[in-house]
Amino acid sequence: VIFKDVNNQNINLDDFRNKLLIVNFWATWCAPCREEMPSLDLLQSDKRLSNLKVFPINVGKEDIFKSKVFFKELNIKNLDIYFDPTVDLANKFSLRGLPTTILINKKGQEFARIIGYVDFNDQKFINWLKNFN
Repeated sequence: VIFKDVNNQNINLDDFRNKLLIVNFWATWCAPCREEMPSLDLLQSDKRLSNLKVFPINVGKEDIFKSKVFFKELNIKNLDIYFDPTVDLANKFSLRGLPTTILINKKGQEFARIIGYVDFNDQKFINWLKNFN
């Protein structure tokens, strides 16, 4: 399933096999999304998780400008912005609420799902995640 980067280029999760993927669905109006995004940003830069790729995917109807402002306000430095304008990806994963985080193993299979806020810098979470890196 295709989604878009900030330059409107197509991105396909299948192109990232052999990587540990975190797909995080969010929107600028979502308060828990705002709360968890800085920890997701730090997780992407964690050197212990060198095989990790994080895809924060905006499923709101916000434009690119609002998304960039959101990232700037939160001082997000390590994440790119992605969009799901057709909501195909959200539908594929049967999205039920925001934020939703999908963890995908190196074989491209979902192995965990978290609906709601996550502290991605929680040491127990990082230690657990290292098992899949």
